[in-house]
Amino acid sequence: MTFRTRPVLLFRVLTVLVIAVAGTLAQAQDSFDHFSTGFELDGAHSSVGCDRCHSGGIFNTASSACASCHSGIGTTRVTAKPVNHAATTAICEDCHTTSAWSPVAFMDHAAVTGSCGSCHNGFQATGKTPDHIASSDRCDDCHTSTAWVPAVFDHTNVSGNCFACHNGFDATGKGPAHVQTTNVCEDCHSTTFWAPALFVDHAQVLGTCVSCHNGAQAVGKSPLHVTTTDNCADCHNTTMWEPADRVDHTQVLGSCGSCHNGTVATGKTPNHITSGDNCDDCHTTVAWTPANFDHVNITGNCVSCHNGVEATGKGPMHVLTTDVCEDCHNNVVWSPADVVDHTQVLGSCFSCHDGIVATGKHARHITSGNNCDDCHTTVAWTPANFD
Repeated sequence: MTFRTRPVLLFRVLTVLVIAVAGTLAQAQDSFDHFSTGFELDGAHSSVGCDRCHSGGIFNTASSACASCHSGIGTTRVTAKPVNHAATTAICEDCHTTSAWSPVAFMDHAAVTGSCGSCHNGFQATGKTPDHIASSDRCDDCHTSTAWVPAVFDHTNVSGNCFACHNGFDATGKGPAHVQTTNVCEDCHSTTFWAPALFVDHAQVLGTCVSCHNGAQAVGKSPLHVTTTDNCADCHNTTMWEPADRVDHTQVLGSCGSCHNGTVATGKTPNHITSGDNCDDCHTTVAWTPANFDHVNITGNCVSCHNGVEATGKGPMHVLTTDVCEDCHNNVVWSPADVVDHTQVLGSCFSCHDGIVATGKHARHITSGNNCDDCHTTVAWTPANFD
């Protein structure tokens, strides 16, 4: 390099340095000037070139509000609200900052004009989680912008069944003392008034009747109920509980008379033979009539039944007697008569002792009339008192 060229090179270096310093001073002066305008170039704005706003007279406002520039009007070089922006009347700076435009510090939901679901859709903001109960997208029916959880449920907006939520995990489920049922809660409960339940659909009950109808959870057997087992369904049905539509006598624990007393159930009719209350001595639950009589339980006399109408009476060939049957017959073996109480005989001796009905005069009997009692007595037939 010659001596002459050195001044030229030095001049050029000094010129570049002067321009650089001048630019720095100009930028510093520009930033300083923004303090006086009320539009401080802080955050991301401090690194934006002047021409982004001051080119071609685009920016001619003294306002420091974001929307004064980020409006999309008059220029496409400054970002404005996109078409999918949440519907809001709030100013930009309520949620955005100049340090970082996103993520958004969304604090004031009061200025939002759209529904919750228009933003909380899983894209623009957090939406319903996979385990959220089945519901519509009207978030504000249950949630508030003040406190998102816990939710205050509006059941009219829930589209799933009760158990989808009331399963003991997401919300209170059936308690340990709940009647054994399926999980179709809405058949007995309503969202208006959960308890007491309007229990009408017994088809959902899994347990026995007495698991509920025990006098505690629901009406049980009354003090006047027939003494029975607890197999309620053997006599009652869920359509019409009373009166019982049938009676399974195998479930009855008491005697027949404890029910068939004319009050609880049909009892003995007025023309029933005089007897005790051990109905099952003669009757059965399989076929009430005809009865199979056990005479041991009969308290009346024989003729009260053995009168030829209700039961076999005296036949045409019967000895003329009173109706005190039991003086000659017994209820174990009715005939032949095991004893004869002659005081009950109304006819003469010969009316019976004629050799056919009873022993008559034998071949060696002395010749006599038929007035046996002229010589014989019923106390001792022999020896005869010969008249």
